[in-house]
Amino acid sequence: MRIGHVSVLVDDQAKALAFYTEVLGFSKKTEVPLGEYSWLTVVSPEDPEGVELLLEPDQHPAAAAYKKALVADGIPFTMFTVADVPAECERLKGLGVTFTQEPMEVGSVTTAVFDDTCGNLIQIVAPLG
Repeated sequence: MRIGHVSVLVDDQAKALAFYTEVLGFSKKTEVPLGEYSWLTVVSPEDPEGVELLLEPDQHPAAAAYKKALVADGIPFTMFTVADVPAECERLKGLGVTFTQEPMEVGSVTTAVFDDTCGNLIQIVAPLG
């Protein structure tokens, strides 16, 4: 068994695709129309055959409530690994990304948290040293 897909719940798939590709730098992998929505995935260009991130519509009432509660409590929906958190923060800020937590050392890692414009907080993390 292996992990093939993980989901992030988004309020608008087109907006999410633009943010996750044009801003974060992921690549679109799959788009299969399924009525009003699509099976829409992105991957890291560093690992195009790796885990796919499903940009999943948050239309179920429980999904919207869950996302709002996480944001209200400042809890990231998911986490992405980067090589250098401060450098990635500066790059993303240059593209207009809003951070809710500036880079900080937590144990053996550096973390930061940003708003993905689709209703989620996302954490980036890199090992120290």
